[in-house]
Amino acid sequence: MLPDVKTNHVDRPQNELLDLITLDIFRAVVRENGVTRAAARLNRVQSNVTTRIKQLEEDLGVRLFTREGRRMALTPAGRELLPFAERLLSLAGEARRSVCDVLPRGRFRLGAMESTAASRLPTMLANYRRTWRDVSIELVVDTSEALIQQLRDFKLDAMFVAGPIDVSDLILFECESVYFEELLLVTPHGHPPVLGPVDLKLDTMVAFDRGCSYRRVGEKWFANAGIQPERIVEVEAYHAMLAWIAAGSGFGFVPRSTLETVRHLEEVSVHSLGTLGRVETLLVWREGHFSSALNALRTQIAEQAAARLNARAAA
Repeated sequence: MLPDVKTNHVDRPQNELLDLITLDIFRAVVRENGVTRAAARLNRVQSNVTTRIKQLEEDLGVRLFTREGRRMALTPAGRELLPFAERLLSLAGEARRSVCDVLPRGRFRLGAMESTAASRLPTMLANYRRTWRDVSIELVVDTSEALIQQLRDFKLDAMFVAGPIDVSDLILFECESVYFEELLLVTPHGHPPVLGPVDLKLDTMVAFDRGCSYRRVGEKWFANAGIQPERIVEVEAYHAMLAWIAAGSGFGFVPRSTLETVRHLEEVSVHSLGTLGRVETLLVWREGHFSSALNALRTQIAEQAAARLNARAAA
């Protein structure tokens, strides 16, 4: 990039600094790990992208990128700028949609836990796409903790996470209940009935990382009995967790809706956690966030909930 960054801004007026087009180019270079792919995604020539990045560095008086082989890596200053760029671009998009959008359209960045993505969202999003074909859904699957951070950093428009939300986050987010999951203790097939942690004949808990809401429920189940698992093995997917459990190597905590969609069901036993296993799933978005795509999803969820209630009343 720049051989030597200068801090005197000679020709460019102050109100041109940090314009949205340049910030969008900066973000694209970060996401695509280089100028070539960023230019292709933005439908710009490479020289234009390079020039805009150089101008931004000159305006700010700092380097934003260093080269690592063919890859463009952010400097500490670039890492500082990125969340502000994300926030400004997100707010600009919200402002545009608030004024111009009548029907849902454009990119809708939706986060979800793996259990939700596997068992709840396929039908829900298929119905949504049939109605709103101009919306491009980008689904991000991660733990609740990681998704909350991405929403806070303006990388998501909304997310499905397990409740409750931390009280300190309520000033940042709005949310509504979508459904309740029944979280089950899963053991190898043939394990004796389990009424509490002391009844477990296994010493290894198989779980996602510490950001997982369901893992925290399992840890609370142990803590309520004044004990803790002797060993924890972390996995990245439910099929790996259930394969480990089916092999007799441990136990885990899995929502019933997810358990019914995967293999190994006949190779494991399930045990109720009582009221502790009733876990609410929330749809969460940033406070004050406007999105016609989000509003359409909320309306669809409300209509489906009403239809279920009517069906139960009629039964």
